[in-house]
Amino acid sequence: MSGEVVAITGIAAGGAGVGRLRDGRAVFVPRTTPGERVRLRDEIELHKNFAKGEVEEIVAAGAARVTPPCPHYVRDRCSGCQLQHLAYEAQLAAKRAIVGDALRRIGKLDLPDPEIVEAIGEWRYRAKISLAVRRPGGPAVGAMIGLHPYDRPGAVFALADCHIADFQVMALWRELRQRLELLPPRATRLTLRLDREGRRHVIAEAGGGAGGAPWLEAERLRAALPEPERVVCWWRPLEGVARVVAGPATGFPATAFEQVNPEMATLARRWAVEQLGDVRGSVAWDLYGGIGDTALLLAERGAQVVSVDADERAIEWARRRASGRPIRFIAGRVEEVLPSLPEPSVVVVNPPRAGLHWNVTLRLTGRPVGRLVYLSRDAATLARDLRRLSVNYRSTVLRAFDLFPQTAHVETVAVLEAV
Repeated sequence: MSGEVVAITGIAAGGAGVGRLRDGRAVFVPRTTPGERVRLRDEIELHKNFAKGEVEEIVAAGAARVTPPCPHYVRDRCSGCQLQHLAYEAQLAAKRAIVGDALRRIGKLDLPDPEIVEAIGEWRYRAKISLAVRRPGGPAVGAMIGLHPYDRPGAVFALADCHIADFQVMALWRELRQRLELLPPRATRLTLRLDREGRRHVIAEAGGGAGGAPWLEAERLRAALPEPERVVCWWRPLEGVARVVAGPATGFPATAFEQVNPEMATLARRWAVEQLGDVRGSVAWDLYGGIGDTALLLAERGAQVVSVDADERAIEWARRRASGRPIRFIAGRVEEVLPSLPEPSVVVVNPPRAGLHWNVTLRLTGRPVGRLVYLSRDAATLARDLRRLSVNYRSTVLRAFDLFPQTAHVETVAVLEAV
């Protein structure tokens, strides 16, 4: 199969182009576009029912191919984006197809590809970026901090700029790059994050052998950065809880989950809550509710809300910002808390990528609610869960939201009604 030429017919869930080898096996080829023909390198990774290949030569470029603007995408084969080589309209079409294919193939549901809401901005939307830290010569040697090449996940290249990260995040990174000696010597990951209170967060995480060693230079680093009063430094030791080591310890919990594209996440969340209709006086469950954004929207529409999340810091912050509203916040695992909750009329679920815990699915199917809205960041687990829920629910509306331009990821909102 050396030098085999393959026609690319679509984009798979991970962002690779899909074609067929001469023996009929599907082959996944990164950085290719539908409608083009590519010659593969000799080293094709063969599996029983599929294969993975790399481009040796683009024989005939697809009409949707564009020049990626980020040097890291081509030069360093950055894994952060998968679709920069694809025109934006083609990215949207690919994401619709990825969701629709998962629903039909995994979920066995007779549903069309969903409509998709395009992003407000295709670039500079990420309010958070996580960087890997490598010190090949040990803690005393200078650090290599950046992202991973997609074909060498154990390697790290030095990041100069990320074109999908907010300008403020990258400005913080440029300042930090000049002061790397002030980072913890055992750090293996560095996360930079903006919050909605106007602060910037630097979260250093420890790797093996760091134990509970403190971050001794955190206050010096904070003082050296522009507007230090708006900077908070966090330290997360190996298998430990993250804590503030420089800056105000109260305020937005930077370790809590929040979508990296706040503007688009707000659009998706508002649309999802609107699909519940009139909820005045109803008991509404907000499961995997995080920092309380959905709970606040439900309360504004007159619902009596119970919001559950396992992150105690997120729940604590949600309680403070929602003070005086008819919302009960509970810190705990959703699957463990459900038996103690009042009977709901409507439910919103926004689980992690792993999807709904089986016990949650059993509760929702055992005692169906009138309307259920499911927000998902993973088309495969969404499809699996919708199939499980289909015993007592039917999907009435599906809409995708492009929260992650230039990547293969997409947010999907499914509206279900009891049958």
